[in-house]
Amino acid sequence: MRRYLSIWFPALLADRALRLRPELKDTPFIIAAPQRGRLMVKAVSPPALKKGIVQGMAVADGKALLPELKVFHYKAGAEEKLLNRLAEWCLRFTPVVAADLPDGILLDISGCPHLWGGEPSYRDTIISNLTASGYQVRAGIADTVGAAWAIARFETTHFIAAPGQQEAALNALPPAALRLDPSVLERLQKLGFAHTGSFMAMPATVLRRRFGQQLLTRMGQALGHLPEAPVPLQPAAVFREQLSCTEPVHTRVAIDMALETLLERLCNSLQQAGRGLRSAVFKIDTVEGGSQQIFIGTNRPVRNTGHLLKLFEPKIATIAPGMGIEVFTLEAPAVEALSGRQEAIWNTLGGADTGTELAGLLDRIAGRMGDAAIKRYLPAEHYWPERSVVPGGLFEQTGTSWRSDRPRPVYLLPKPALVVVAAPVPDYPPMLFRYRGKVHKIAKADGPERIEQEWWLEQGLVRDYYVVEDEEGARYWLFRSGHYGEEKPQWFLHGFFA
Repeated sequence: MRRYLSIWFPALLADRALRLRPELKDTPFIIAAPQRGRLMVKAVSPPALKKGIVQGMAVADGKALLPELKVFHYKAGAEEKLLNRLAEWCLRFTPVVAADLPDGILLDISGCPHLWGGEPSYRDTIISNLTASGYQVRAGIADTVGAAWAIARFETTHFIAAPGQQEAALNALPPAALRLDPSVLERLQKLGFAHTGSFMAMPATVLRRRFGQQLLTRMGQALGHLPEAPVPLQPAAVFREQLSCTEPVHTRVAIDMALETLLERLCNSLQQAGRGLRSAVFKIDTVEGGSQQIFIGTNRPVRNTGHLLKLFEPKIATIAPGMGIEVFTLEAPAVEALSGRQEAIWNTLGGADTGTELAGLLDRIAGRMGDAAIKRYLPAEHYWPERSVVPGGLFEQTGTSWRSDRPRPVYLLPKPALVVVAAPVPDYPPMLFRYRGKVHKIAKADGPERIEQEWWLEQGLVRDYYVVEDEEGARYWLFRSGHYGEEKPQWFLHGFFA
């Protein structure tokens, strides 16, 4: 006999917003989405709900009712992403979990509740954990998916239906508990059917003729006459190796040997799957119950044991074995496809793929100095300097070439710096400028190069750029913003040449 648990999040998106921004706890806000040409309320915070704002209301009506109402815009697919993450968390309670859009999760709990002391304790454990994370939660248990779904959303006292008692649990619930279309619910309401028990015993031919096949299908699923099962969530495959010690170990040599053994096993598993790791976590569990871990990342998929050992090497010294290490674990949470030819290049000096040795060097730099120490920028098809450069991946390819017909600085300031300049008018280069308290007398200058704002993206003043060299030989990229005569122009420093 199967048993199912349905978890319902009455305010999923609002709860998520409060988790991300706790300062909104006492602020009435809504999450709005366009629908049929109007902006409609999709989620409501508790303070807004108390003021009469409800889901499905037009935002304009809500603002009229509550002028101080804050409005946040809905991001498409937000529920699915969030429910999938919550469903993955629920895998600790059962191996069969499915997201139930738009606001629920379904669990096949057959054979699991006894591990928590029974169904009431099992349900309460899940609810308490989710509630502690900031979510409003209700959950129901029954023999069928439909009955569990109905109990979670419409029952107010008994949230667990005894085996075989789903019909008795449904009798007192409204027709909406059967997951019916609004048009079917409207017809049932017009005929005065306030509870499912008032029509479930009626002949099937009568119900089909008056309300269509959907009513019979949903009734059959809820009562167990028709099959229905959740489509289980398929979690990403985790490559994981573990090594238990017969006796606790303390030495660096033992840790190195354990790591090398686990890396060889993990790389063999990755090779069989045609994968390479992008990140790896080495964990230890000590005798006294403590746990420690170190992390590495790579710029390309890798399954070369020697290279991975070098990445882990500077971090192993941070491991404190305490009274001794009992268990070593190595995981690769992020992997990508990797062909045999790509991996063979690691063992070939001067191979065709020159990026491989560069990737190894960058991995070692990132391991010692952090990922933030390495940045790469790519050219973009824009004349406006701030838009002509974009951050890119270390091995990302682009079809745009760096501009070479005009001089460009090797370092472009993220934001142009205002400088004080002495310059003849109207189009002469500056004679000197002051930057950070230092006066730079200009010995050579070239320009102007006029660059206008891209009007289809943004309106702004024209810029006249000059390449200047001071008396010490340093070269700068200066520009004048705006025309003389229209308003007093300002000068800015925008970049430095080599």
